[in-house]
Amino acid sequence: MNPESLVASAAINIGLALVLLSLFSILKKQPSNADVYYARRLSKNHLLNFDSYFTLRRYLPTVSWISRAFRVTEDEIIDAAGLDALVVIRFFKFGIKFFVVCSVVGLLILLPTNYDGQERPSRTNHSMDSFAISNIKSGSNRLWVHFSCLCFVSLYGLYLLYKEYKVILALRIQQLRRVRHRPEQFTVLVREIPFCVEHKARACCVDHFFLKHLPFTYHSYQILYDGKDLEELLRQAKVIAKNIEDLSQGGAGVEKHKREASLLDQSEKDVAKLSLQQEKLEELRLKIQQLQCEHMLKEKELPVAFVTFKSRLDAALVSQSQQHSHPLIWITEMAPEPRDVSWRNLTIPYRILPLCNLVVVLAAAFLTLFFAIPVTAVQGIAKFEKLKKWFPPAMAVQLIPGLRSIVTGYLPSFILNGFIYLVPFAILGMAKLAGCSSKSKEEIKACNMVFYFLVGNVFFLSLISGSLLDEIGEYLSHPRNIPAHLASAVSAQIEDVYDTVYETCGQYWPYIHHHILVAVILMQITMIGLFGLKAKPAASISTIPLLILTVLFNEYCKIRFLPTFYNYSIQNAKENDDLDEKNNHLEINIENASSAYCPPCLQPWNFMESVSSSTDPLVSSQDLKINDLSP
Repeated sequence: MNPESLVASAAINIGLALVLLSLFSILKKQPSNADVYYARRLSKNHLLNFDSYFTLRRYLPTVSWISRAFRVTEDEIIDAAGLDALVVIRFFKFGIKFFVVCSVVGLLILLPTNYDGQERPSRTNHSMDSFAISNIKSGSNRLWVHFSCLCFVSLYGLYLLYKEYKVILALRIQQLRRVRHRPEQFTVLVREIPFCVEHKARACCVDHFFLKHLPFTYHSYQILYDGKDLEELLRQAKVIAKNIEDLSQGGAGVEKHKREASLLDQSEKDVAKLSLQQEKLEELRLKIQQLQCEHMLKEKELPVAFVTFKSRLDAALVSQSQQHSHPLIWITEMAPEPRDVSWRNLTIPYRILPLCNLVVVLAAAFLTLFFAIPVTAVQGIAKFEKLKKWFPPAMAVQLIPGLRSIVTGYLPSFILNGFIYLVPFAILGMAKLAGCSSKSKEEIKACNMVFYFLVGNVFFLSLISGSLLDEIGEYLSHPRNIPAHLASAVSAQIEDVYDTVYETCGQYWPYIHHHILVAVILMQITMIGLFGLKAKPAASISTIPLLILTVLFNEYCKIRFLPTFYNYSIQNAKENDDLDEKNNHLEINIENASSAYCPPCLQPWNFMESVSSSTDPLVSSQDLKINDLSP
């Protein structure tokens, strides 16, 4: 990429950013968009101040909201959106801190060092390579400047990571105390429950097991059922109830004398429709009652249950201990939040979860390989000189001034980001097949796969495919040279690939930390290769201790911080129990937890809450109560 292409790409991206910020500023001031931009405030019945009449100010962009956004405190963010939202914001702040320092180092130290890396007879036709490490001649002592900057940037990144991990861990402990009323703190998810041969059921087995081994701490349980049939019937009943509501409201919305005339004209048709729908609904209600009876549910029991205990301390102890000498039965873990439960995945047998994970990994790997096609095509556009040789009509781009800079500078980024935009949706669909017990775990798994997809594809394949256009034959004939080619392709620094943008009480942070460390390690490994390519083996050898230090830092963080993100510590559980006992809230929270994990197939369904009270049905003699289909 030449400087003109870089300037064109930067100008287009900055212009688009300004346009989008202006549109956001204008649209959020329109009363018709209040449900989009002020949904939280409307849900809390807060008053919104909009201009009651037309003013030009409503259609002019403003920037005052930006300064207000920066004045929001972390406590306000946690109160409004939870700790996970703050984790994301602190991640962006981390990125800004790290990026600013790296930019200063790059602009003030590395750029001049690279630019004067070797004597050139002419500097009339500059390319971006003049500012890259590739401009430094082999064996030059200027490479030690790169080594020093690499050490500084790496150590600064590790310092920021340690500081963020420590702060977010403290915030997580505070948040667990703040939300101590939530039912998951008293509840354990139990899987692979044995079948009771004597009673031909699993539910009694749960009750007997915990009453026998934990008689003073066990409170209650909720066994899960294979409720696909029930859920389908409930879905059908909901559709029919909606049809009855529409028919009833259609007749009730007419004035009395007009309604009488309408009934005379279409009475038979309307009576038949409504009567048929009511008969179907009653039939479904009887089927649902039959399936929800104890005898029928017993046949659909799953080896999964939510078990509630009398304190957080007891739940934490059970979730973090082995319940049986056979490690593949009575498997326990802390329950996810009720609204976070992935009920569909809990029907998957625990023993086949590794197979599900393997399938997902293979699918993600296939997607990564398939994505090499658009990446290669994008690199073809960026390498305009090569593109002209393969596709001569592309020379017409040069006839319009400035168009070549747009095509080579912005079009590759636009195409690549367009394809990348679709990737998270595809990977999230794959993650749903992995059998995770909660939606948050599905999303975390998807985030991990997206990260490695970007590393394996947009990073490595972009580097390889940039040279693939003219060096694929050499790769095949000299496979031992692949590491050297990879290192030499980096500077030619990555500049054509643009950044791809991409709640649990902060459980996302360990994964963010891991991904940042992987990026730092990749940077160090790449520099080892570059130093070797530039005939500076001493710099390569000197970078190895830095790489080892980074790996050891990661291991230390796993020991020091990670367990508290995965487990509910006994100390914090006991402190929160004592606080609840002091405030007389413990019994209330236990009772709430015991009823919070009712499966969807057993939950009451209210389809038409006000049909009978607010409207007169077309056929009053056949009135049918359909407010609740549960037995």
